Amino acid sequence: MRKILILKFGALGDVVMATPLVAAICAKHDDAHCSLLTTPAFAPLFSGWKDLHVVAIDRHGLRNLWHMLRFIRAGEFERIYDLQGNDRSGLLLALAGRSEKVGIHPRFPYTHHPDEKWDGQSHIFSRMRAVLESAGVGDVSDRPVLLVDDAMVTRVAQWLEKNALARGRFALLHAGASPTRPGKRWPYFDALAQRLLAAGIEVVWLGGESDRDLNRRLARNGGIDAAGAFTIVELAELGRSARFAVTNDSGPMHVLSAAGIPVFGLFGPSDWRRNHALGQANRVITPDNTGSASVASTGGDIANIPVDEVWQRLLDERLLDDPTVPGDLSR
Repeated sequence: MRKILILKFGALGDVVMATPLVAAICAKHDDAHCSLLTTPAFAPLFSGWKDLHVVAIDRHGLRNLWHMLRFIRAGEFERIYDLQGNDRSGLLLALAGRSEKVGIHPRFPYTHHPDEKWDGQSHIFSRMRAVLESAGVGDVSDRPVLLVDDAMVTRVAQWLEKNALARGRFALLHAGASPTRPGKRWPYFDALAQRLLAAGIEVVWLGGESDRDLNRRLARNGGIDAAGAFTIVELAELGRSARFAVTNDSGPMHVLSAAGIPVFGLFGPSDWRRNHALGQANRVITPDNTGSASVASTGGDIANIPVDEVWQRLLDERLLDDPTVPGDLSR
């Protein structure tokens, strides 16, 4: 049987955005044995993919790089899709042998790639779609694929029942961001939460281990602290019952885009045109308040986004009129 390999190592948002690409590759090669080489942190995102063999190797250090190369060369893959597109993955493919190599850059070692050079001038997902098209792979969905099993659905449902949260009557807020990027944290989440609570919409504070102290402080003034309560895939399942989400530019922003609800992404120093959640470009909120791809939005101070602007965007989509009517929960 033919063997196909896909490379995608991280980070969280990038891996989530890559899931529809992986699905399209597997559909294209449904007569082949498809494998994904990723890192241990992100292997659980693909636990429900029955037709995908997932191999997890840490990406840091020369020893692990050697383990990756040994796996690739021993696999004798007919074609390798590099969805990472960095120097590490390029080096692995350069040493991978005679496999066809599909990649983001029009240069060695790739045998299939778009003709034009890419230096970040467009959203990474748009570029990766073009990468797959160069190798004859089409029909790529613009929504992340995070598959849940019955146990996950039950666990989330039990959590919702325990916290008396009805479908469509609560909002998800993620006030955290990477600890190394404090400039990506909007400072007015507490004020927004107070408005939502006054409007009869419950607030759930999302986050991982690094957000525990922040969420604990925010929840003292209202809302439910859910830091560390869910796996990444379970977070998407939780999102399917929420009315909408408001997040900083972070991994959870991308995860929640898989839920089919409105996700409002707050951007300051990073360029939203390259990083917005899939299907949510019209819900980006920036300091310039333009929401226009023709206007540069890098280097802005996220603190210059007023609470009134976020509130108005929620009003514009009629998300505050009647909390008993969910948003687009049917997708």
